Amino acid sequence: MFSYMALGTNDLARAVAFYDAALAPLGHARIADDDPDQTSAAWGIDDPGPHLWVTLPFDGGPATVGNGVMVSFLADSRSAVDAFHAAALGAGGTDEGPPGLRPQYGAHFYAGYVRDPDGHKINAVCYRDRA
Repeated sequence: MFSYMALGTNDLARAVAFYDAALAPLGHARIADDDPDQTSAAWGIDDPGPHLWVTLPFDGGPATVGNGVMVSFLADSRSAVDAFHAAALGAGGTDEGPPGLRPQYGAHFYAGYVRDPDGHKINAVCYRDRA
């Protein structure tokens, strides 16, 4: 369904360091650096995707957080969710909900939530019934 999702940043170098660390436990590597303007970076699978794109806003204004917006990354295991959450916090993210079961979303819904250094809410979720 999705080709890519884009999040704005006010500090590309900081965002790259954060997402390199946070997405590594989920197996998402940065796509080859082919942006000649050095205004964006992406993780996942190159076009047609899916991938996450982090960019300085095209209009030159400040990047802002969308109220109610969240990007969720699929994890193969609960331990990968744990590792994502720890790596994100270690790379400058803030906790928005520690890893754990959220039975209100499904019997095996295991997720951890963080905000990136720009304030975007992201999570990793595993739907499997075991670690």
